[in-house]
Amino acid sequence: LQNKENYEPFICFYFRKISIDDFDIGRPLGKGKFGNVYLARVKKPQAIVALKVLFKSQMEKEGVEHQLRREIEIQAHLKHPNILRFYNYFHDRKRVFLVLEYAPRGEMYKELQRCGRFDDRRTATYMEEISDALMYCHEKKVIHRDIKPENLLLGYRGELKIADFGWSVHAPSLRRRTMCGTLDYLPPEMIEGHTHSEKVDLWCIGVLCYECLVGNPPFETASHSETYKRIMKVDLKFPKVVSDGARDLISKLLRHNPIDRLPLQSVIDHQWVRANSHRLLPPTCPVKKS
Repeated sequence: LQNKENYEPFICFYFRKISIDDFDIGRPLGKGKFGNVYLARVKKPQAIVALKVLFKSQMEKEGVEHQLRREIEIQAHLKHPNILRFYNYFHDRKRVFLVLEYAPRGEMYKELQRCGRFDDRRTATYMEEISDALMYCHEKKVIHRDIKPENLLLGYRGELKIADFGWSVHAPSLRRRTMCGTLDYLPPEMIEGHTHSEKVDLWCIGVLCYECLVGNPPFETASHSETYKRIMKVDLKFPKVVSDGARDLISKLLRHNPIDRLPLQSVIDHQWVRANSHRLLPPTCPVKKS
């Protein structure tokens, strides 16, 4: 489901009432805290999708219904080659079903575990893809706030797909104050409880770039308090395996002051990304002329 033509059969699917009877359910793709994800086939029109099944009782128990509503509201309006498509949703008495694009190559996290780390070519490609996708989100005033390998999927050609918009927010002013996200990826302003903006995503992709190249996040320690301290000091140490170009990019993203972080277009234009990226899909965001 890579291009516009592939999406056309889904147009009638978006706007009609659907139920579990519209699907043939296949093998499980993954398990989560609130339910499971299955490979499924839409009977009419015939198409392969991922069906995320969430249990209402479990979500109510944890008080995360608002996160699900936010995920549906935000992801339903996003259409970009590097963002997992949201097609539709329905529910019964006990469960909520999300109909999502199927990403055949699974989680980046599992792939990173399998490989140990990624090379410059693969990491630079991911950096270009995620930067383009986040530029698109930020133009629509959407901050993701929880970029990490577990929330990134890989499509048919190995292209990156941002998934899981449960922590994301549509913030018309692009400024928020709530704390969320994953400890290793939290930027200093969120730890301090300051107002934060879309620039939290810049910090997160800097952490992501490091983890892809090294195999673990840059500020990881045995305790939460030590990790917090390292983040606040931006205590960044590079192993020899990280090239000078990658060090330069990561260092320009992992800045304590959000204003000093490298903008997304500059990430795409960075010399190391340009020299190593082999992105297959064309960018959706037009490049702004200076």
